[in-house]
Amino acid sequence: MKLSGVLFFPVTPFDARGEVDPAVLRDHVTVGLEHRPGGVFAACGTGELPSLSESEQALVVRTAVAATAGEVPVVAGAGGPLGSALAHARAAAEAGADGLLLLPPVATGTAEGLRDYVAAVAGVGLPVILYQRPPLALEPAAVVELARIPGVAGFKDGLGDIDRAQRIVLAVRAALGPDRITFFNGLPTAELTQPAYQAIGVDLYSSAVFCFAPEIATAYLRSLSEDGEVAQTLLRDFYAPLVELRAKAPGYAVSLVKAGLRLRGVATGPVRAPLTDPSAAHTEELSRILEAGLAVVRAAS
Repeated sequence: MKLSGVLFFPVTPFDARGEVDPAVLRDHVTVGLEHRPGGVFAACGTGELPSLSESEQALVVRTAVAATAGEVPVVAGAGGPLGSALAHARAAAEAGADGLLLLPPVATGTAEGLRDYVAAVAGVGLPVILYQRPPLALEPAAVVELARIPGVAGFKDGLGDIDRAQRIVLAVRAALGPDRITFFNGLPTAELTQPAYQAIGVDLYSSAVFCFAPEIATAYLRSLSEDGEVAQTLLRDFYAPLVELRAKAPGYAVSLVKAGLRLRGVATGPVRAPLTDPSAAHTEELSRILEAGLAVVRAAS
């Protein structure tokens, strides 16, 4: 499973009855593919995996796999209690997904228990990317042991502790070689921290912004690898204000993405409880931030 460039984490649209809307999801993925992402991560954090039933996760992954038609790899979200994680993994394998993003179990237990959990999911047969995010915080030695499990192929950091992340990268590469594990920056609005992750040897990152503003996400990545001027302007005028807005309510890392899509005419429906949609004032603020980012891209083109 080869991943590169901007990684696309589509939302899960809900219809007027509150059910998954596969038609809107298919169109959402298809439009995203026009901007050439390096991979599609379906039913993951931005896709509200914790709020989906097992059958809904399977539907989302099937829809994403069909929409991509092999154009890019599809990675499916999995997690929760072991039974659910195994059901997610088996459904993803049956749908033809290329890998799994394994979110932390609700109860992390002992190091041995976590190894058993990861090994059971990896045993389904798809490559597994481990996702370190609260409440899971691993020391380098623990990551090395998890990375030794057959089928574990990646590690995504959602903590943002650069010291810990650097030590993990160094420990895993020293123990297993430079290419055994692929590392990702998995923070919300990862572009804001990507220069720091790039400096410790982590080049891949998830982009929630790609969901609702692929023009901005791709312009940022392109500039980051070239002169950096547009990237710096976007950090100042778009990403930093977006992160400030995101901090105003729990769950806005997902809610703002769906709101951004609605601002652009995509009928995503609301987020599911316990998440809440942005207030009218915050949606208006998001609209201003979005327009500022698009203005930067237009001026640079």
